[in-house]
Amino acid sequence: MTTLILNATHLITPRGRTALAGDHQRDVVRIDRPAIAARDGRIVFVGPQEELRAHVDMSQADVIIDADGCAVLPGFVDPHTHAVFAGDRRDELQRRLAGATYAEIAAAGGGIVSTVRATREATEDELVAQSLPRLRAMARCGTTTCEIKSGYGLEVEAELRMLRAIRHLGQRQPIDIAATFMGAHEIPVERRADRAGYIAAVVDEMVPRVARESLAEWIDVFCEAGVFTPDESAAILGAGLAHGMRARIHADELGASGGSLVARQVGARSADHLVHVDPDGIAALRAGGVIATLLPIAAFYLKLGRFAPARDLIAAGVPVALATDLNPGGGFSPSMPFAMTLACFGMAMTAEEALVAATLNAACALDRGDSIGSLETGKLCDAVLVRGTLVDVLRVGVEAIATVVKRGRVVHPSTS
Repeated sequence: MTTLILNATHLITPRGRTALAGDHQRDVVRIDRPAIAARDGRIVFVGPQEELRAHVDMSQADVIIDADGCAVLPGFVDPHTHAVFAGDRRDELQRRLAGATYAEIAAAGGGIVSTVRATREATEDELVAQSLPRLRAMARCGTTTCEIKSGYGLEVEAELRMLRAIRHLGQRQPIDIAATFMGAHEIPVERRADRAGYIAAVVDEMVPRVARESLAEWIDVFCEAGVFTPDESAAILGAGLAHGMRARIHADELGASGGSLVARQVGARSADHLVHVDPDGIAALRAGGVIATLLPIAAFYLKLGRFAPARDLIAAGVPVALATDLNPGGGFSPSMPFAMTLACFGMAMTAEEALVAATLNAACALDRGDSIGSLETGKLCDAVLVRGTLVDVLRVGVEAIATVVKRGRVVHPSTS
Protein backbone atom coordinates (compact mmCIF):
# COMPACT_ATOMS: atom_id res chain seq x y z
CA MET A 1 0.00 0.00 0.00
CA THR A 2 1.27 3.47 -0.90
CA THR A 3 0.24 6.45 1.21
CA LEU A 4 0.78 10.12 0.40
CA ILE A 5 0.43 13.05 2.83
CA LEU A 6 0.06 16.21 0.76
CA ASN A 7 -0.67 19.95 1.00
CA ALA A 8 0.57 20.48 4.56
CA THR A 9 1.72 23.95 5.54
CA HIS A 10 4.91 22.60 7.09
CA LEU A 11 6.51 19.62 8.78
CA ILE A 12 8.44 19.75 12.06
CA THR A 13 10.48 16.76 13.22
CA PRO A 14 13.65 15.80 15.05
CA ARG A 15 16.08 13.61 13.16
CA GLY A 16 18.18 10.63 14.06
CA ARG A 17 17.93 7.33 15.84
CA THR A 18 19.42 8.21 19.21
CA ALA A 19 18.14 10.43 22.00
CA LEU A 20 18.91 14.15 21.86
CA ALA A 21 20.38 15.81 24.96
CA GLY A 22 21.51 19.20 26.19
CA ASP A 23 21.28 21.99 23.62
CA HIS A 24 20.43 19.35 20.99
CA GLN A 25 17.17 18.53 22.82
CA ARG A 26 15.60 21.38 20.83
CA ASP A 27 17.03 20.37 17.44
CA VAL A 28 14.17 20.02 14.98
CA VAL A 29 13.94 20.62 11.24
CA ARG A 30 11.15 22.43 9.48
CA ILE A 31 10.14 21.73 5.89
CA ASP A 32 7.66 24.11 4.29
CA ARG A 33 5.04 22.72 1.89
CA PRO A 34 6.17 19.15 2.59
CA ALA A 35 5.03 15.78 1.34
CA ILE A 36 5.44 12.31 2.79
CA ALA A 37 5.22 9.07 0.85
CA ALA A 38 5.05 5.69 2.54
CA ARG A 39 5.00 2.20 1.15
CA ASP A 40 3.66 -0.63 3.29
CA GLY A 41 3.74 1.64 6.32
CA ARG A 42 7.33 2.90 6.01
CA ILE A 43 8.42 6.29 4.76
CA VAL A 44 10.10 6.27 1.34
CA PHE A 45 10.13 10.03 0.82
CA VAL A 46 9.90 13.12 3.00
CA GLY A 47 10.70 16.53 1.63
CA PRO A 48 9.32 19.48 -0.32
CA GLN A 49 6.17 18.55 -2.20
CA GLU A 50 7.54 19.85 -5.50
CA GLU A 51 10.24 17.15 -5.32
CA LEU A 52 7.82 14.29 -4.71
CA ARG A 53 7.18 13.34 -8.35
CA ALA A 54 10.88 12.73 -8.91
CA HIS A 55 10.83 10.01 -6.25
CA VAL A 56 7.31 8.52 -6.22
CA ASP A 57 4.79 7.56 -8.88
CA MET A 58 1.82 9.50 -7.50
CA SER A 59 -0.61 7.64 -9.75
CA GLN A 60 0.06 4.47 -7.74
CA ALA A 61 -1.11 5.97 -4.45
CA ASP A 62 -3.67 3.90 -2.56
CA VAL A 63 -4.32 6.51 0.15
CA ILE A 64 -3.98 10.29 -0.22
CA ILE A 65 -4.27 12.31 2.97
CA ASP A 66 -5.00 15.99 2.43
CA ALA A 67 -3.18 17.94 5.17
CA ASP A 68 -4.30 21.37 3.98
CA GLY A 69 -3.87 23.95 6.74
CA CYS A 70 -2.01 21.53 8.97
CA ALA A 71 1.45 21.04 10.36
CA VAL A 72 2.77 17.47 10.27
CA LEU A 73 4.52 16.14 13.39
CA PRO A 74 5.82 12.67 14.24
CA GLY A 75 3.35 10.39 16.01
CA PHE A 76 3.63 10.78 19.78
CA VAL A 77 5.27 8.01 21.80
CA ASP A 78 4.05 7.45 25.37
CA PRO A 79 6.79 5.46 27.19
CA HIS A 80 5.16 5.13 30.62
CA THR A 81 1.55 4.06 31.21
CA HIS A 82 -0.48 1.79 33.46
CA ALA A 83 -3.34 1.65 30.96
CA VAL A 84 -4.52 -1.89 31.80
CA PHE A 85 -6.48 -2.17 35.03
CA ALA A 86 -9.94 -2.83 36.41
CA GLY A 87 -11.98 -0.74 38.78
CA ASP A 88 -12.48 2.98 39.27
CA ARG A 89 -10.60 5.37 41.57
CA ARG A 90 -12.05 8.69 40.48
CA ASP A 91 -13.37 9.16 44.00
CA GLU A 92 -9.73 9.50 45.10
CA LEU A 93 -9.39 12.58 42.92
CA GLN A 94 -12.26 14.18 44.79
CA ARG A 95 -10.63 13.26 48.10
CA ARG A 96 -7.36 14.82 47.00
CA LEU A 97 -9.22 17.96 45.97
CA ALA A 98 -10.63 18.01 49.50
CA GLY A 99 -7.10 17.90 50.95
CA ALA A 100 -6.22 14.22 51.37
CA THR A 101 -2.66 13.23 50.43
CA TYR A 102 -1.60 10.26 48.32
CA ALA A 103 -0.15 8.60 51.44
CA GLU A 104 -3.36 9.14 53.45
CA ILE A 105 -5.49 7.63 50.71
CA ALA A 106 -3.19 4.61 50.45
CA ALA A 107 -3.22 4.10 54.23
CA ALA A 108 -7.02 4.00 54.14
CA GLY A 109 -7.01 1.14 51.64
CA GLY A 110 -7.04 3.19 48.47
CA GLY A 111 -4.29 3.77 45.95
CA ILE A 112 -2.62 0.88 44.20
CA VAL A 113 -4.06 -1.78 46.53
CA SER A 114 -7.61 -0.71 45.61
CA THR A 115 -6.89 -1.30 41.93
CA VAL A 116 -5.21 -4.59 42.80
CA ARG A 117 -8.42 -5.90 44.34
CA ALA A 118 -10.47 -5.04 41.24
CA THR A 119 -7.85 -6.26 38.77
CA ARG A 120 -7.46 -9.62 40.47
CA GLU A 121 -11.20 -10.18 40.13
CA ALA A 122 -11.25 -9.35 36.40
CA THR A 123 -10.89 -11.90 33.63
CA GLU A 124 -8.47 -11.39 30.78
CA ASP A 125 -11.34 -10.51 28.45
CA GLU A 126 -12.68 -8.00 30.96
CA LEU A 127 -9.28 -6.35 31.24
CA VAL A 128 -9.08 -6.05 27.46
CA ALA A 129 -12.62 -4.67 27.20
CA GLN A 130 -12.06 -2.09 29.94
CA SER A 131 -8.70 -1.01 28.51
CA LEU A 132 -9.62 -0.64 24.83
CA PRO A 133 -11.38 2.72 25.34
CA ARG A 134 -8.24 4.06 27.00
CA LEU A 135 -6.14 3.08 23.99
CA ARG A 136 -8.67 4.69 21.67
CA ALA A 137 -8.51 7.91 23.68
CA MET A 138 -4.71 7.84 23.47
CA ALA A 139 -4.90 7.45 19.69
CA ARG A 140 -7.25 10.43 19.42
CA CYS A 141 -4.62 12.46 21.28
CA GLY A 142 -1.94 11.52 18.75
CA THR A 143 -0.25 8.58 20.46
CA THR A 144 0.93 5.98 17.95
CA THR A 145 3.20 3.88 20.22
CA CYS A 146 3.00 3.33 23.96
CA GLU A 147 4.32 1.28 26.84
CA ILE A 148 1.95 -0.52 29.25
CA LYS A 149 2.94 -2.05 32.58
CA SER A 150 1.49 -4.84 34.66
CA GLY A 151 1.64 -4.29 38.41
CA TYR A 152 -1.96 -4.39 39.57
CA GLY A 153 -1.99 -8.15 40.02
CA LEU A 154 0.85 -8.60 42.53
CA GLU A 155 0.58 -12.37 42.41
CA VAL A 156 1.76 -14.57 39.62
CA GLU A 157 -1.47 -15.54 37.86
CA ALA A 158 -2.94 -12.05 38.00
CA GLU A 159 0.30 -10.53 36.70
CA LEU A 160 0.40 -13.02 33.83
CA ARG A 161 -3.25 -12.30 33.08
CA MET A 162 -2.49 -8.58 32.83
CA LEU A 163 0.43 -9.17 30.50
CA ARG A 164 -1.63 -11.48 28.29
CA ALA A 165 -4.29 -8.76 28.13
CA ILE A 166 -1.61 -6.28 27.06
CA ARG A 167 -0.52 -8.68 24.31
CA HIS A 168 -4.10 -9.04 23.09
CA LEU A 169 -4.60 -5.28 23.11
CA GLY A 170 -1.67 -5.02 20.72
CA GLN A 171 -3.64 -7.19 18.30
CA ARG A 172 -6.98 -5.39 18.75
CA GLN A 173 -6.14 -1.77 18.00
CA PRO A 174 -3.53 0.19 15.99
CA ILE A 175 -1.19 1.59 18.66
CA ASP A 176 2.04 -0.40 18.94
CA ILE A 177 2.58 -1.52 22.56
CA ALA A 178 5.73 -2.30 24.53
CA ALA A 179 4.92 -4.52 27.52
CA THR A 180 6.58 -4.08 30.92
CA PHE A 181 6.42 -6.52 33.83
CA MET A 182 6.01 -4.66 37.12
CA GLY A 183 5.25 -7.21 39.78
CA ALA A 184 7.31 -4.90 42.02
CA HIS A 185 4.76 -2.09 41.96
CA GLU A 186 3.85 -2.54 45.61
CA ILE A 187 3.95 -5.16 48.37
CA PRO A 188 0.44 -6.70 48.37
CA VAL A 189 -1.48 -6.33 51.60
CA GLU A 190 -1.49 -10.04 52.34
CA ARG A 191 2.34 -10.24 52.04
CA ARG A 192 3.34 -7.18 54.07
CA ALA A 193 4.39 -9.27 57.03
CA ASP A 194 6.72 -11.17 54.69
CA ARG A 195 8.14 -8.63 52.25
CA ALA A 196 11.28 -10.75 51.74
CA GLY A 197 9.05 -13.65 50.75
CA TYR A 198 7.16 -11.51 48.26
CA ILE A 199 10.35 -10.19 46.70
CA ALA A 200 11.58 -13.77 46.39
CA ALA A 201 8.33 -14.67 44.65
CA VAL A 202 8.83 -11.83 42.14
CA VAL A 203 12.43 -12.87 41.47
CA ASP A 204 12.13 -16.65 41.55
CA GLU A 205 8.59 -17.28 40.32
CA MET A 206 7.10 -14.32 38.45
CA VAL A 207 10.12 -13.25 36.39
CA PRO A 208 10.83 -16.78 35.04
CA ARG A 209 7.13 -17.31 34.18
CA VAL A 210 6.93 -13.98 32.36
CA ALA A 211 10.12 -14.75 30.46
CA ARG A 212 8.97 -18.25 29.57
CA GLU A 213 5.89 -16.87 27.82
CA SER A 214 7.80 -13.90 26.32
CA LEU A 215 5.17 -11.58 27.77
CA ALA A 216 7.35 -8.53 28.50
CA GLU A 217 10.26 -6.67 26.93
CA TRP A 218 10.89 -4.64 30.07
CA ILE A 219 10.97 -4.94 33.86
CA ASP A 220 10.20 -2.05 36.20
CA VAL A 221 10.16 -1.46 39.95
CA PHE A 222 8.80 1.28 42.21
CA CYS A 223 11.90 2.41 44.10
CA GLU A 224 10.46 4.63 46.79
CA ALA A 225 10.43 4.96 50.58
CA GLY A 226 7.86 2.53 51.94
CA VAL A 227 7.79 0.50 48.73
CA PHE A 228 11.07 -1.02 47.44
CA THR A 229 14.52 -0.01 48.66
CA PRO A 230 17.43 0.62 46.29
CA ASP A 231 18.97 -2.78 47.14
CA GLU A 232 15.65 -4.57 46.64
CA SER A 233 15.08 -2.70 43.39
CA ALA A 234 18.50 -3.63 42.06
CA ALA A 235 17.93 -7.29 42.89
CA ILE A 236 14.53 -7.37 41.17
CA LEU A 237 15.78 -5.58 38.07
CA GLY A 238 18.83 -7.84 38.00
CA ALA A 239 16.56 -10.88 37.88
CA GLY A 240 14.73 -9.43 34.91
CA LEU A 241 17.98 -8.64 33.13
CA ALA A 242 19.14 -12.21 33.70
CA HIS A 243 15.98 -13.42 31.94
CA GLY A 244 16.35 -11.18 28.90
CA MET A 245 14.22 -8.22 29.93
CA ARG A 246 15.53 -4.66 29.84
CA ALA A 247 15.33 -2.37 32.85
CA ARG A 248 13.44 0.83 33.62
CA ILE A 249 12.64 2.23 37.05
CA HIS A 250 10.19 4.46 38.94
CA ALA A 251 12.66 6.77 40.70
CA ASP A 252 12.66 9.72 43.09
CA GLU A 253 8.96 10.53 42.73
CA LEU A 254 7.89 11.27 46.29
CA GLY A 255 11.38 11.83 47.66
CA ALA A 256 15.04 11.30 46.80
CA SER A 257 14.74 7.51 46.94
CA GLY A 258 18.05 6.58 45.34
CA GLY A 259 16.26 5.19 42.31
CA SER A 260 18.31 7.27 39.90
CA LEU A 261 21.48 5.73 41.35
CA VAL A 262 19.99 2.25 40.86
CA ALA A 263 19.21 3.18 37.25
CA ARG A 264 22.89 3.76 36.58
CA GLN A 265 23.90 0.68 38.57
CA VAL A 266 21.77 -1.72 36.53
CA GLY A 267 22.04 0.06 33.18
CA ALA A 268 18.38 1.04 33.00
CA ARG A 269 17.24 2.58 29.75
CA SER A 270 14.88 4.98 31.52
CA ALA A 271 14.38 6.44 34.99
CA ASP A 272 10.87 7.79 35.40
CA HIS A 273 9.17 10.51 37.51
CA LEU A 274 12.31 12.12 39.07
CA VAL A 275 10.33 14.85 40.82
CA HIS A 276 12.86 14.84 43.67
CA VAL A 277 16.02 13.82 41.82
CA ASP A 278 19.05 15.50 43.39
CA PRO A 279 22.36 16.58 41.80
CA ASP A 280 23.98 13.22 42.54
CA GLY A 281 21.07 11.46 40.89
CA ILE A 282 21.27 13.71 37.83
CA ALA A 283 25.01 13.02 37.57
CA ALA A 284 24.34 9.28 37.80
CA LEU A 285 21.77 9.43 35.00
CA ARG A 286 24.19 11.36 32.80
CA ALA A 287 27.05 8.96 33.50
CA GLY A 288 24.86 5.92 32.88
CA GLY A 289 23.34 7.14 29.64
CA VAL A 290 19.87 6.87 31.21
CA ILE A 291 16.92 8.72 29.69
CA ALA A 292 14.89 10.80 32.15
CA THR A 293 11.20 10.15 31.47
CA LEU A 294 9.20 12.89 33.15
CA LEU A 295 5.51 12.58 34.03
CA PRO A 296 4.15 16.06 34.72
CA ILE A 297 0.52 14.92 34.44
CA ALA A 298 1.01 12.66 37.47
CA ALA A 299 2.64 15.45 39.49
CA PHE A 300 -0.25 17.73 38.51
CA TYR A 301 -3.08 15.37 39.47
CA LEU A 302 -1.32 14.13 42.61
CA LYS A 303 -0.94 17.76 43.73
CA LEU A 304 2.73 17.23 44.52
CA GLY A 305 3.36 20.98 44.41
CA ARG A 306 6.37 20.62 42.14
CA PHE A 307 7.50 19.12 38.86
CA ALA A 308 10.67 17.28 37.91
CA PRO A 309 13.65 19.62 37.30
CA ALA A 310 13.65 19.37 33.52
CA ARG A 311 15.94 22.38 33.04
CA ASP A 312 18.58 20.91 35.38
CA LEU A 313 18.42 17.58 33.59
CA ILE A 314 18.74 19.18 30.16
CA ALA A 315 21.59 21.42 31.33
CA ALA A 316 23.41 18.34 32.63
CA GLY A 317 23.11 16.59 29.27
CA VAL A 318 20.50 14.02 30.31
CA PRO A 319 18.03 13.26 27.48
CA VAL A 320 14.49 14.09 28.62
CA ALA A 321 11.41 12.19 27.47
CA LEU A 322 7.77 12.79 28.37
CA ALA A 323 4.95 10.35 29.15
CA THR A 324 1.39 10.52 30.47
CA ASP A 325 1.56 7.95 33.30
CA LEU A 326 -2.03 7.07 32.38
CA ASN A 327 -3.32 5.19 35.43
CA PRO A 328 -6.42 4.92 37.62
CA GLY A 329 -5.22 7.06 40.51
CA GLY A 330 -2.92 9.87 39.41
CA GLY A 331 -2.73 9.83 35.64
CA PHE A 332 -6.20 10.89 34.60
CA SER A 333 -5.25 12.17 31.16
CA PRO A 334 -4.25 10.05 28.14
CA SER A 335 -3.01 13.15 26.32
CA MET A 336 0.60 13.56 25.29
CA PRO A 337 -0.26 17.13 24.19
CA PHE A 338 -1.29 17.84 27.81
CA ALA A 339 2.03 16.38 29.00
CA MET A 340 3.79 18.68 26.54
CA THR A 341 1.79 21.68 27.79
CA LEU A 342 2.75 21.00 31.41
CA ALA A 343 6.36 20.46 30.33
CA CYS A 344 6.39 23.90 28.73
CA PHE A 345 4.48 25.86 31.35
CA GLY A 346 5.36 23.87 34.49
CA MET A 347 8.91 22.74 33.72
CA ALA A 348 10.10 25.61 31.50
CA MET A 349 10.79 23.49 28.44
CA THR A 350 10.52 25.03 24.99
CA ALA A 351 7.94 23.75 22.52
CA GLU A 352 10.75 22.17 20.48
CA GLU A 353 12.21 20.44 23.53
CA ALA A 354 8.79 19.12 24.45
CA LEU A 355 8.25 17.82 20.91
CA VAL A 356 11.57 15.98 20.95
CA ALA A 357 10.71 14.62 24.42
CA ALA A 358 7.35 13.32 23.18
CA THR A 359 8.70 11.76 19.99
CA LEU A 360 12.33 10.79 19.39
CA ASN A 361 13.50 10.73 23.01
CA ALA A 362 10.37 8.87 24.07
CA ALA A 363 10.98 6.36 21.28
CA CYS A 364 14.56 5.89 22.48
CA ALA A 365 13.27 5.33 26.02
CA LEU A 366 11.62 2.23 24.52
CA ASP A 367 14.64 1.30 22.36
CA ARG A 368 12.62 2.12 19.24
CA GLY A 369 14.49 5.14 17.95
CA ASP A 370 15.52 3.24 14.82
CA SER A 371 11.91 2.87 13.66
CA ILE A 372 9.78 5.66 15.18
CA GLY A 373 10.08 9.08 16.79
CA SER A 374 10.84 11.14 13.69
CA LEU A 375 9.61 11.53 10.14
CA GLU A 376 12.51 10.16 8.10
CA THR A 377 13.03 7.74 5.26
CA GLY A 378 13.01 4.17 6.53
CA LYS A 379 10.98 4.85 9.65
CA LEU A 380 7.33 4.01 10.19
CA CYS A 381 4.84 6.48 8.78
CA ASP A 382 3.43 7.51 12.15
CA ALA A 383 2.26 11.12 11.99
CA VAL A 384 0.04 13.71 13.65
CA LEU A 385 -1.62 16.42 11.57
CA VAL A 386 -2.16 19.54 13.66
CA ARG A 387 -4.49 22.38 12.72
CA GLY A 388 -2.08 25.31 12.76
CA THR A 389 1.46 24.75 13.97
CA LEU A 390 3.44 23.19 16.81
CA VAL A 391 2.29 25.56 19.54
CA ASP A 392 -1.34 24.79 18.73
CA VAL A 393 -0.74 21.37 20.29
CA LEU A 394 -0.44 23.20 23.60
CA ARG A 395 -3.93 24.72 23.45
CA VAL A 396 -5.65 22.63 26.12
CA GLY A 397 -9.29 21.90 25.35
CA VAL A 398 -9.02 22.73 21.66
CA GLU A 399 -9.31 19.99 19.04
CA ALA A 400 -5.98 20.84 17.47
CA ILE A 401 -5.31 17.32 16.15
CA ALA A 402 -7.02 16.85 12.81
CA THR A 403 -5.69 13.43 11.79
CA VAL A 404 -3.54 10.66 13.27
CA VAL A 405 -1.71 8.29 10.94
CA LYS A 406 -0.29 4.94 12.06
CA ARG A 407 1.85 2.91 9.64
CA GLY A 408 0.44 4.93 6.76
CA ARG A 409 -3.20 4.40 7.72
CA VAL A 410 -5.57 6.96 9.20
CA VAL A 411 -6.56 5.87 12.72
CA HIS A 412 -8.19 9.15 13.76
CA PRO A 413 -10.75 10.12 12.71
CA SER A 414 -11.66 6.45 12.79
CA THR A 415 -12.37 4.90 9.40
CA SER A 416 -13.93 1.75 10.84
